[in-house]
Amino acid sequence: MNLSVGRAGARCSSSNSNSSSSSSRLLPRPAPPPVPSARSILLKRRSPTAATAAAAVEAAVDPTFVPRDPAVRDGPWNAVDAGLVQTAQQQASALHGSSSSSSSSSSSVAASSAGVVLLGQTAEQLGELAKSMGQPAYRGKQLADGILKGAKRVADIKGLPASFITQLQEAGVKTGRSAVHHTVRAPDGTSKLLLQLGEGRLIEAVGIPAQDSSKERLTVCVSSQVGCPMRCTFCATGKGGFARNLTAHEIVDQVLAVSELHGTRASNVVFMGMGEPLLNLPNVVAAAALMQQQLGMSGRAITISTVGVPNAINRLAQHKLTATLAVSLHAPNQELRKQLVPSAAAYPLEALMQDCAAYFKATGRRVTFEYTLMSGTNDAPEHARDLLALLRHYKLMSHVNLIPWNPVGESEFERPSRARVDAFKAVLERAGLPVSVRTTRGLEAAAACGQLRNMHQKQGLSNPQQLT
Repeated sequence: MNLSVGRAGARCSSSNSNSSSSSSRLLPRPAPPPVPSARSILLKRRSPTAATAAAAVEAAVDPTFVPRDPAVRDGPWNAVDAGLVQTAQQQASALHGSSSSSSSSSSSVAASSAGVVLLGQTAEQLGELAKSMGQPAYRGKQLADGILKGAKRVADIKGLPASFITQLQEAGVKTGRSAVHHTVRAPDGTSKLLLQLGEGRLIEAVGIPAQDSSKERLTVCVSSQVGCPMRCTFCATGKGGFARNLTAHEIVDQVLAVSELHGTRASNVVFMGMGEPLLNLPNVVAAAALMQQQLGMSGRAITISTVGVPNAINRLAQHKLTATLAVSLHAPNQELRKQLVPSAAAYPLEALMQDCAAYFKATGRRVTFEYTLMSGTNDAPEHARDLLALLRHYKLMSHVNLIPWNPVGESEFERPSRARVDAFKAVLERAGLPVSVRTTRGLEAAAACGQLRNMHQKQGLSNPQQLT
């Protein structure tokens, strides 16, 4: 089941580390700190003239407009791309570190200009917040329950005294919920939401309803970054540039928003939306923990997808999650993969497969593989035979998801015919490799991941909604 090509071509699909929120102390969770933007990092590397000109351009555009940085070019992977990836990883650590710092002082809460974010805190931690404001500890459970039951503003949380609401508002406390900027629905029930973050940037989240026997399921496809620096050639998100990583609560908020739209709890979550999850590993792991602890999800119902980031799969294994790892291959050999996934120049296919084999050995969790089929590019029977040889060599004949490519504007690729998809699949099946073809869903809803955001980002948000 599939909606869209995500970052690195992965698609929305239905397919434990200890969270810092387990502490009984309040963890003030401020809005994302002012970490350097990808653009500002690059400005420092340019000549003064170029930096001044680029800074003028940045100042002139709306903050929700996230174009590709002028220094980034199509073609082979280069030092600028590597710098953006490094920046993303540094931002991820900074965001996670700031949200994990602990304090229960009412004065520090009141003095925080960014405010404390309620979403993602436990009832115990929110109880500490309540006590620091002279309220009984049980108010913490009221706060936690209110957020999970759909309160978008502090004033929407039921059962709180007006004086306590005023205290929270004056202290800059926010719920952590985003605003729904735009929604599209396909006839089959698939939905795509554009969610506005605190600073006005937009991200996508997708809901995919399905009937499984007599049980209804809802898979939520979440984004892990605003944009993506990986620059995969066939991916709409990569064409929109990279702005920043998402915090754990901003990821969980997507699950809540989609669940509210569909009127049912999410049964599965897949990190296959905008962004490369393993570039934002600390916050992705924290979000997965929150989904289990606060939304009652099974770890096995969570899938984390990656196109591959050096050393990141090994770090993921150390967290011992029960989530499924899905690796986006899209090519059976290094040369073709470098053309489709430029970052493969820095993280060769051989190294990626070795890390996948090591992950399986360390965790006992099977690795699934995503393979986006593009007509005349990587969908010939010989490509299927090469893919078989690759997986056999590394003893990873687990499961392959074939994904007919979704059209993306300004791309030279074409969607394969059903006959070509069936022929590719038949080669794999004859060899005994479990394989599935994801049914494309929601094509009417700007299906390719990042496509809907890019459409709206071109205009930008002149008056972003204030989140409370």
